[in-house]
Amino acid sequence: MLPPMVDIRFANEADAATILGFVRALAEYEKMPDAVEVDAPTLAAQLRSPSPPFECLLAEEAGRAIGFALLFQTYSTWRGRRGIWLEDLFVIPEERRHGIGRALLDRVVSLARERRCGRLEWSVLDWNRPAIDFYRSYGAELLEEWRICRMSL
Repeated sequence: MLPPMVDIRFANEADAATILGFVRALAEYEKMPDAVEVDAPTLAAQLRSPSPPFECLLAEEAGRAIGFALLFQTYSTWRGRRGIWLEDLFVIPEERRHGIGRALLDRVVSLARERRCGRLEWSVLDWNRPAIDFYRSYGAELLEEWRICRMSL
């Protein structure tokens, strides 16, 4: 159930600066503030493109953005169905523990079900105990045997 006075909506190009602010705040929380390379004009252009590379949900209270979930489409060869990758889920510190993160995750799960996705996946840093506990309480399975591989290009 959505906390009182909180709305969740899809972001649009006018929200690019807000999204960037959340991305920077999340990078700061994850102890990687210098890792953010994207800028607001790039996010705005991506959101207005015919095939945006991501979707973003904003949680707002009285018109003030207090959290976001950024996601994109994946595909499972094993299931033969699309999936969703939840790239970022973040709520501003003063609004945590009020159900905003759960409401955002609920909406992402609803989208995955509406779209008949085979999976919803995301990663979490191994030191981020509050997030790990939150995801476990939600019923998520942490796949300890899988490792993320990355090549920066």
